[in-house]
Amino acid sequence: MRATSQTSVAAASERWEPVLRASGERARQFGEQLFAVADTLGESASLRRALGDPARDGEDKSRLVASLFGARVEPEVVDLLGGLVRSRWSSDEDLTEALEELGASSVLAAAQSRGELVQVEEEIFLVDRLLARERDLRLALSDMEVAPQRRLALAGTVLGARVLPETRLLVERIVLVRRESSLTSALRRVGQLAAARRSRLVATVTAAAPLSHAQEERLAEILRRAYGQAVQVNVGIDPAVMGGIRVEIGADVIDGTVLARLQDAQRRFAG
Repeated sequence: MRATSQTSVAAASERWEPVLRASGERARQFGEQLFAVADTLGESASLRRALGDPARDGEDKSRLVASLFGARVEPEVVDLLGGLVRSRWSSDEDLTEALEELGASSVLAAAQSRGELVQVEEEIFLVDRLLARERDLRLALSDMEVAPQRRLALAGTVLGARVLPETRLLVERIVLVRRESSLTSALRRVGQLAAARRSRLVATVTAAAPLSHAQEERLAEILRRAYGQAVQVNVGIDPAVMGGIRVEIGADVIDGTVLARLQDAQRRFAG
């Protein structure tokens, strides 16, 4: 998203957050409804253009939203939609993307209301790590030519029966309607949203062997000092890195693995 759309999403999130805090588990229903509205916009370019048109009066767009969705979604969601369409967007696709993000945040808020947000975050991370390792599984879930029900069935096999309902909903949503460049990037985005709800950044750490609890705590403290806020450290294991660790925080990558140093040495020797 470009700056105009990012500003609109941030403003909508700020207005929406008190509603989520007051709604408890109803927030999951709000999320499902926002996903449904996003689907409607995704299927209709003309509606998307009408609602994202900066030349069209904002109140007119708000009335259009109320007439289309007022009987299908909760009043709180109608109010949110009205504010969204009155805002300015860099492109009409950004409005759909904003609905996805607000929907995911709503689902996460439901888990948070029960004190289970951390568990959802951990479950999402485990799915992300599994797909990062299992290329064939990742490709099968990513293939939009495969019937949706087959992909959902496969996702259900991956998740098993014991994950929280919010985890299942979010993973199935990503599998069915992926708007990020890849499944893993979409999962990481949800993880970032979960961490943000706890006022934390997410550090995805890849190591050749598991870190001890003390090592994780030490790394989290180093990153906290570097970034100026608490950091959630999620560790994935990849023997191919041979030694050292690779840390990803947003767009920042700190690669201190043996493999990276060997590759750098090879480049220097060749060049």
